[in-house]
Amino acid sequence: MTSRLSIRRGLRLDLADAPAAFLWGPRKVGKSTLLRQQFPRAMVFDLLDSRLRTELTLRPAILRERVLAERPRLVVVDEVQKVPALLDEVHWMIENTRTRFVLCGSSARKLRHGAANLLGGRAVRFELFPLTAHEIGIPETAAEAQNLLGRLLNRGAIPSHFLARSPDRLLRSYILDYIAEEIQAEALIRNVPAFARFLDTVALTHGQLVNYANIAGEAGVSPKTVREYFQILDDTLLGHRLPPWRRARSRRLIETEKYYLFDTGVVRALSGAQPREPATEEFGRAFEHFLIEDTRAYLAYSEKHLPLAYWRTSTGLEVDLIVGDLDLAIEIKARAGVDDRDTKGLRALCEDQKVRRAVLVSLDEAPRILASGIEVWPWQQYCQRLWAGQMV
Repeated sequence: MTSRLSIRRGLRLDLADAPAAFLWGPRKVGKSTLLRQQFPRAMVFDLLDSRLRTELTLRPAILRERVLAERPRLVVVDEVQKVPALLDEVHWMIENTRTRFVLCGSSARKLRHGAANLLGGRAVRFELFPLTAHEIGIPETAAEAQNLLGRLLNRGAIPSHFLARSPDRLLRSYILDYIAEEIQAEALIRNVPAFARFLDTVALTHGQLVNYANIAGEAGVSPKTVREYFQILDDTLLGHRLPPWRRARSRRLIETEKYYLFDTGVVRALSGAQPREPATEEFGRAFEHFLIEDTRAYLAYSEKHLPLAYWRTSTGLEVDLIVGDLDLAIEIKARAGVDDRDTKGLRALCEDQKVRRAVLVSLDEAPRILASGIEVWPWQQYCQRLWAGQMV
């Protein structure tokens, strides 16, 4: 069976032009494994080790003393957000030694809000996502590809969950561990039960227009508190916003953002949903979510700094994803046999704006070009061409 170590990750940490790098990513996406694979000879300070964490918390200068004694070429500090004072020591060593640093963590919130030293622009930033279709490898046969898709939509793409024999227990414990270790341990909020109710509501309204008042009512807190909770999800990398496209020529647009959690399996676990079956609404929403996350990962790993948005008119016409300045507009349909009736949103957008490329991603078996000029791509080929740099 495939193991975590046999999956070649798409992110490459290039420190050629920088003395330091931050590597961020949600819990369990494989940051430590990636660092061991790419930097096997690095000196490592793992702050999940409670003894070491306590020692460095009491006297951060120990980090400097050990580096000066051994003079390693590279130092990795894992879970750096747990001891923010170490960043002052790293800053001094960047200025006074030839040692390079990779600083790894699952949340920058404590660093930013605690006015920690973020190295004054001397460190480049990388983000690691869950497994992508490109990293896993897309099978050639339609049946195997369908099985892979079902696995991704139900288990998600966190490596340990994707590869587990029985992932449901791991998925349930992931949320409990997140609340215990990211929220309670770091004292990010006081009312943990309210935050747990908020998470449940976010999962149920996942990928829909954000209504702060409704979510506040379900969680039993104020809309202001809900906005703070969403910021915590942003900072701990558990989710991200998808803003609306706001530039319109002739149509009135919706200007409310959407919110997506970072992994399809985590959404299913939070919502308490049964396994997602094809031809259901839940399957369709998860299919859209998977393709949005795969596109985000590609743009990040390839360092194509293009914004993402969605487009929706006040009359309900919608395009699921816009990449860049209309470089690519994507509609996503979790079924086969799509036709021009499924492209109303894309056609309306193309009438209103100059779209460089309009694509419909579906469960079809072969690519086509519709009479409207819109391209139809099976999801497997969309992902393959995306990662080959042929989509955007």
